Amino acid sequence: MNQPSHGRHVVVTEIDRAGIATVDGLASMGTATVHEAIGRRGFLGAELRPIQQDVRVGGSAVTVSSHPGDNMMIHAAVEVCRPGDVLVVTTTAPSTHGMFGELLATSLMTRGVRGLVIDAGVRDTSELRDMGFPVWTRHVSCQGTVKATPGSVNVPVSIGGVVIEPGDVVCADDDGVVVVSLGEAEWALAQSQARLDKEAATRARLDAGELGLDFYGLRDELADLGVEYVDRLDP
Repeated sequence: MNQPSHGRHVVVTEIDRAGIATVDGLASMGTATVHEAIGRRGFLGAELRPIQQDVRVGGSAVTVSSHPGDNMMIHAAVEVCRPGDVLVVTTTAPSTHGMFGELLATSLMTRGVRGLVIDAGVRDTSELRDMGFPVWTRHVSCQGTVKATPGSVNVPVSIGGVVIEPGDVVCADDDGVVVVSLGEAEWALAQSQARLDKEAATRARLDAGELGLDFYGLRDELADLGVEYVDRLDP
């Protein structure tokens, strides 16, 4: 899934992107809200973890398919990135190599890239945090890479069973990474706002002392499942 189906190695220079207001709106919702609002889809898996805390970003996906332990295509991808993008890097087989560090981050920050999602490893994590460049990664590793093998940029890739197309909206925060397809971005924003509004109403009821056990109708469900209420267990 991480190479063009016709077998060529390509760098696609032009992709469609969602409007920045839509991207920023989705980012502000948080990944948990977006994930639930779009039907519990798009989560890239609990193994991708942030190297920083209290950072929330959103951006348009520029995708990379690389050979394991080879970061040449990441360098190729820098050229086609635009402000507001998030770089999404995959490998054609599992890799624990530290394929990305502070020098590549410097190039991406210069181009206005908002962060990195990589289904492999990164290094220079202290420097990346100090620079303020957000990263979500599967591994942290000092193991180096080469620049010798072709791959592709801006082709469909897959992480955690989720297909990411170039230009899809990437939302990332402390809870993980969620991807919204480009064609669903505006709908997803509306759905996410509706979910936040519903949660605000629920929060008000909880603040007033109501129990979720009651307004979710869980008492009857517990009874149907055979759960009994007793004052205490007999000794």
